[in-house]
Amino acid sequence: MFVWLRIHFVFVNTSVVMAAEGSQFDARQFDAKMTELLGTEQQEFFTSYDEVHESFDAMGLQENLLRGIYAYGFEKPSAIQQRGIVPFCKGLDVIQQAQSGTGKTATFCSGILQQLDYSLVECQALVLAPTRELAQQIEKVMRALGDYLGVKVHACVGGTSVREDQRILQSGVHVVVGTPGRVFDMLRRQSLRPDHIKMFVLDEADEMLSRGFKDQIYDIFQLLPPKIQV
Repeated sequence: MFVWLRIHFVFVNTSVVMAAEGSQFDARQFDAKMTELLGTEQQEFFTSYDEVHESFDAMGLQENLLRGIYAYGFEKPSAIQQRGIVPFCKGLDVIQQAQSGTGKTATFCSGILQQLDYSLVECQALVLAPTRELAQQIEKVMRALGDYLGVKVHACVGGTSVREDQRILQSGVHVVVGTPGRVFDMLRRQSLRPDHIKMFVLDEADEMLSRGFKDQIYDIFQLLPPKIQV
C-alpha cells in the first residue's frame, strides 16, 4: 500500500522499455538498465508536479464528464484527484501513488474519459489490472463516470467467453480494461487492434510486476504504438 500523495512524472525514453522487433524479453538486462537509469540520471526522467485543483469545476473538464463525476457521488476531489487528473488530461506520462480508497481509479478514469474522441469507435485506451475482479470494478467506474458521454467500455478478463470478447471488440469500443493474459490474447488474435490506442494504464503497477506479469506486460507494450501516454 502506498502512502505518498505527491505525484511524480516519468519521462522515460520509450526505447528503454521497447526491444528491437523480433527480439526476446531479457528480464535481467531490462532490470539492470532501469536500475542504471533511475540510479544515476533520475532527474532527467522524473519531475515533480505540484499543481493543485481544489474543485472538479476548476479542472477544465468536459461538461458531460463533470455531470458523470457529480452523479457518481463525488463532491470535492480527494488529494490524489486534486493533483492527478489535470496532468493526466495534459497527456503527460505519470506515476501516481496514494493510499487505497483515496480515489486513484476515478483519477485515471477521468483522465481517459476527458481525452477520448467519442466520434471514433475504436479502442483508444487500454487499462491493465492484476485481477479479474479489479478489472471489472474499473469497468463499472468508467461506465458510471462516462454515463453522459456515451462511452463504450469492455472488460477483457480470463474465465469468460473468448468469442464473446471478439464479438464485442469487433463491434467497437472506446476503452478496454483487462488482465494481461486475455488482453495479450486478444491483441495476438488481432481482435483488439492497437492502431488507435493512445493511453495505456497499469493499475496497481507494483502488484502487476510482483505477480510475474512483467513478461506479458512487455509483450503487450511491443504491440502498442510507440508514442503512447503511459
